[in-house]
Amino acid sequence: MTSAPASAGPSAAPADHALKRERFGWYSYDWAMSVFNTSVTTVFLGPYLTAIARDAAGPDERLSFLGLSLAAGSWFSYVLSASVVLQVLVLPLTGAVADRTGRKREMLAAFASLGALATTGLYFAGDGRWLLAAVLFVVANISFGAATVVYYSWLPDLAGPEERDAVSSKGWAFGYVGGALLLAVHLGLVVAAEDLGLTTGEAVRICLATAGLWWGAFTFFSVSRLRNRPVAASAVRSGSFRQLATTFREMRAFPLTLWFLGAYLLFNDGVQTVISLSATYATEELDLEQDVLTGAILMVQVVAIFGALGLGRMAGRYGAKRVVLGALVAWIGVLFAAFFLQTGAVAQFYALAAVIGLVQGGTQALSRSLFSQLIPLGKEAEYYGFYEISDRGTSWLGPLAFGLTYQLTGSYRLAIISLVVFFVAGFVALAALPMRRAVIAAGNVPPERL
Repeated sequence: MTSAPASAGPSAAPADHALKRERFGWYSYDWAMSVFNTSVTTVFLGPYLTAIARDAAGPDERLSFLGLSLAAGSWFSYVLSASVVLQVLVLPLTGAVADRTGRKREMLAAFASLGALATTGLYFAGDGRWLLAAVLFVVANISFGAATVVYYSWLPDLAGPEERDAVSSKGWAFGYVGGALLLAVHLGLVVAAEDLGLTTGEAVRICLATAGLWWGAFTFFSVSRLRNRPVAASAVRSGSFRQLATTFREMRAFPLTLWFLGAYLLFNDGVQTVISLSATYATEELDLEQDVLTGAILMVQVVAIFGALGLGRMAGRYGAKRVVLGALVAWIGVLFAAFFLQTGAVAQFYALAAVIGLVQGGTQALSRSLFSQLIPLGKEAEYYGFYEISDRGTSWLGPLAFGLTYQLTGSYRLAIISLVVFFVAGFVALAALPMRRAVIAAGNVPPERL
């Protein structure tokens, strides 16, 4: 467990320079990792993996996998779901090891390097290698989740209760800047592919590989500025599995924290599924070209910079919970608008993408900071292990619902509208949660506005 002074949020004047340096390192990891969400999960891999799966499928567009007959159009959503099922086993244990050993810098470097290597390896997943692409993505996504658990757990060490909404939002903004810069390069590559003597598939594979290289390179800059915290002797003596089992038992003593996790799992399943499968929906249902899609995602990244910072400021005035609830209403509107989008309507698609950009970053940044208020002292990484299971484009209920709806109906429009239930249920659950009482019950001091 971390010591109390480290987790209370440093404020002494002599530590200001070190704190600013460490915060910048923390922000820069969002810059490093966000390209995996933007260029890989959101833009390129879904349509590319669907395309190579269809090329490998029979005349009925079905894949044979482990004795099952699967629709090639559902393959990417099933791969997403499988990666998260495996994360259910890996991420809480990752958090337990991080809290027990205190070696967060080393763990962040190791997981991020493995994920970056697997992402770079997607370059070789051409010529119908749909299974290789799936395996590499599962490894990359699990590594991404494990690294994010460790990364998130630094937030209580870097900011006190009143600062966390702002610090968390600034981290997301850094991520959107990094994601937008690399995505702009990728957009230029895809648009100019023919002039460069490349096929679209070859250009996409280069985009996937360079996203992995970016992630790995900037991770080492981040790690050089972050610091490990000391852990209590009792935490060092206990094994990781024993500590994890203890955490499972202790979590029952914090039902309001579990309540938030349940609400977050519901609405974030919807958020992450929209982010992860928007490319598939745009190409398969709306018949939009890859350059249109990439341009829209690039615009989302730019708009989201201001959205994350703007919603962070609104949280300081109205409270993070109210702002998140308002954002969920906007997400519900996004889904209904997506259902009625006309095929080939580029302007409509860009308008909808702008709305997504305004609410996307704030929803996630403020959810992260809200949860940090509900974690008992010294359990940050373990609790963020459970949190990350449904975070950052890796939820499984949403992709599963999307894939099954498409498989049963053959309609991507019905598949996208099926996600409304996650936002409605998450809104109701979060609205009913007494946040101030939940923060106090976790043994923390609540900020003035929640």
